[in-house]
Amino acid sequence: MKLKPQTTATRRARRSEQMILFRIAHQLFAISANAVQEVRSADGMTGRIAEVPRAELRKVRHVVQRGERTVYVIDGGIQFGIPAAQSALVFVLRDLRAALLVDAIDRMASFTALHALPEAFCHEERGWYRGLVILDSNVIPVVDPRGLLSRGDLDLLDANEHAPAANRREVRASA
Repeated sequence: MKLKPQTTATRRARRSEQMILFRIAHQLFAISANAVQEVRSADGMTGRIAEVPRAELRKVRHVVQRGERTVYVIDGGIQFGIPAAQSALVFVLRDLRAALLVDAIDRMASFTALHALPEAFCHEERGWYRGLVILDSNVIPVVDPRGLLSRGDLDLLDANEHAPAANRREVRASA
């Protein structure tokens, strides 16, 4: 069977998406570059930072008050059920009240194909990922930022945020 060569119009129809490839422990993940508002070092977050003592949301380690905006910092290792080595970076997510602690950025890459999740992803992890991409024979899960904190999680965290200050431990923030 002979394949028809792609025309310029056909190539344009396949839209590519820039993604940030990052690591948590030795696992490689991807996230849309458009979903990340800023990347900070974990100790370079600015604003009023407090630890979150809620055992039922172990994945949320800190809350950062940045002006009028409250951002909840999620430990990527706990979120995805893998041991985090040393979370050194924070992805502050665009249009969400969440940030994700990761170990390192691997690289940027452009993808034209996002593959559907296989049926093996059958529980809460279906909400964590948008799909899979393939790079150099590696299958990489693409994180869906909207799946990191549910509406119920946000309600619980907001209730904690308005609790008396004695329930929270403040930590020093960088200027």
